[in-house]
Formats: sequence, structure tokens, C-alpha cells
Amino acid sequence: MESKKYEIKYLPTFIEQFNTIIHHIKHELQNQIAAENFYNEAVKAIEERSIAPESFEVFKTINKVKWYKIRVKNFIIFYIVNGSIMEVSRIYYCKRDFKKLI
Repeated sequence: MESKKYEIKYLPTFIEQFNTIIHHIKHELQNQIAAENFYNEAVKAIEERSIAPESFEVFKTINKVKWYKIRVKNFIIFYIVNGSIMEVSRIYYCKRDFKKLI
């Protein structure tokens, strides 16, 4: 059976948060290699998840919307599935109380 790959849609909130994290690692921590590695690992994890995004445990359901998460290093990426689209919505540092943020 062939796996169906879902379309990935990066929402503006995720893009802004992700860019802020990359900028912080690259400029504030002055570690361009770590920033590039984190970027590549996050994109790879999202792409790998797009093969079967609903086959993982639901993190939280709000108004019948199921939220899923992907852990990449010290960050959690949140997404929902809308039809055949995997909408990547947020990224938070794993030590935050992100349950209140979703």
C-alpha cells in the first residue's frame, strides 16, 4: 500500500516563531552551524511526519480540532490536519507551559 503524503502548509505564526528562534541561535548565541542544523532537522521532521500525520497520538482537541506535536531538540512543533493538508501552526520551547498556549 502506497503512503499518501500530505501537503504541508506553514502558517504565518509558525513562520514568525521559527524565524525568531533561528535568528536567536544564529545572532544572539552566535552559532550559525547550530542554527542551520536546527533548521534542517525541523524541516526534515515535518516532511517525514507529512507521510502519515494522523497516525500519531493527538496532543489536544479544541472545538473538534485535533492538535498533534513533533519534538525537535528542545522545541515542540504543533500542527493540525485539515483534509489532505498538514497545517504547521506553532513552535515553542519545550520547557514552556505550552498547554495554555494552544
